[in-house]
Amino acid sequence: MRTHRPIAGIVCNRRKTEDGIAQQVGEPFVAAVRDGAGALPLLIPVLDPPLSAIDIVEAVDGFVFTGAVSNVAPSRYGAKLARENLLLDEVRDAITLPLLGAAIAAGKPVLCICRGFQELNVALGGTLFQEVHKVPGRFDHREKPKASLEVQFGPAHKVALREGGILSRLVSERNFVVNSLHGQGIDKLAPALLAEAYAPDGQMEAASMPSAKGFVLGLQWHPEWRWAENPLSRAIFAAFASGFRA
Repeated sequence: MRTHRPIAGIVCNRRKTEDGIAQQVGEPFVAAVRDGAGALPLLIPVLDPPLSAIDIVEAVDGFVFTGAVSNVAPSRYGAKLARENLLLDEVRDAITLPLLGAAIAAGKPVLCICRGFQELNVALGGTLFQEVHKVPGRFDHREKPKASLEVQFGPAHKVALREGGILSRLVSERNFVVNSLHGQGIDKLAPALLAEAYAPDGQMEAASMPSAKGFVLGLQWHPEWRWAENPLSRAIFAAFASGFRA
């Protein structure tokens, strides 16, 4: 009988530093996986060439696809780059997109946050707005870069939950205030995904995959930030944890 805690793989960000390339994950992701989901956090590096998605899936029980300052390359969903200085990370794209497909096919629980949500949509055939704030009728969903983390990750706007999805089954409330730190956003939702929440401007904020063998949930906001203080965030990480036992 298996006695060890489930292992949750957390996808790193590949960042250039003064000392070279570094693999990074924000500590709130790690703490939420350890304490909110009761899993053993294992960081998955973003390397060139990429690690084998099949090898990773065989070694890990579930996955968290993290947020990042970089954007999914538009070429991945058949679009042209909106502007030359849009920050990309095609090394990350090369591992996350196939890894998402392999993890979902294996029935492993998958929680996708911010960039991770955008990766989920692209991996399954959807498209993105490269700059949400330039879409007519949309808010500016980006954080204030010079503000403190408390302000950046603080309450930003409401989201309204739709009936019939994972989130609506977790909590009785249907309206929440969430943080907002993204430039990209969902445009056309992948056919296999179900829209679960929207911001007041109509921007999609959450989606799930009803046909998946395991738990699959994508969120545009960051539930890992002070997760223990938020009822919805606590419920999300508990639901992710339940996927290990399914």
